[in-house]
Amino acid sequence: MGRVTARRRVLRIRDGVASHRPDTLAAEEPMEIRVGGRALTVTMRTPGDDFDLAVGFLVSEGVVHTAADVTGIRYCAGATADGGNTYNVVDVGLAPGVAAPDASLERNFYTTSSCGLCGKASLDAVRTTAAWSVAEDPLRIETDVLATLPETLRAAQRVFDSTGGLHAAGLFTSTGELLCLREDVGRHNAVDKVVGHALRDGRLPLRDTVLMVSGRASFELVQKAVMAGVPVLAAVSAPSSLAVDLAEESGLTLVGFLRGASMNVYTHAARVDIPKAP
Repeated sequence: MGRVTARRRVLRIRDGVASHRPDTLAAEEPMEIRVGGRALTVTMRTPGDDFDLAVGFLVSEGVVHTAADVTGIRYCAGATADGGNTYNVVDVGLAPGVAAPDASLERNFYTTSSCGLCGKASLDAVRTTAAWSVAEDPLRIETDVLATLPETLRAAQRVFDSTGGLHAAGLFTSTGELLCLREDVGRHNAVDKVVGHALRDGRLPLRDTVLMVSGRASFELVQKAVMAGVPVLAAVSAPSSLAVDLAEESGLTLVGFLRGASMNVYTHAARVDIPKAP
């Protein structure tokens, strides 16, 4: 799995018996995102799908909306003293006429894997204007389909099986077909990788889709779903109050505590079809 995982020697204790053995860990490395050669932010991520992560981040921030907005993506050499390439610096080129990111997006060049909003000047700064509205998306999904998504997501997590330490984001159709899955130490990075893949594939806005995430549903994940045109966001854990507020304002259906046939629908429940009891 290359740089996605790392091996470390650990002392393992089971039932009072100790032994030394190698253990597989999820890799975590910093990645600097540049736009037109200008440093924008640094995020802690699991290496892999880095180009998707970079452009997905720019979608979330309202900088790009289509594949035509991006002229190229490359790893930058010269990141080390000897001029080598660490594959931890990605530069995105914007098409003529596409405005460069506002300086207010710069997050002191550091974003942790657990909190994509650290360093934002204010809440208003992340209420970016979406290129598409999800409020009128006609998607309908049955609770029986929603109930299958967590297990489908978990079964597709290849790296999680060996490390137990990665979040996942999966894009599904309204019938439960998995279209794309990405893993990362940061749940917001996993979502950016899914969105970036969709942009580079020319699929934005993501009409008639469901975004399923491991863990909780934060304000930022709702924002990322709205910016990508996703009408339904589902999470296995709880949403925050601000996530619910933004989902309600944006017309997004937000589902939390999705565990089998049990779930809470927090906003715009009209999209969720409940089979009638016999």
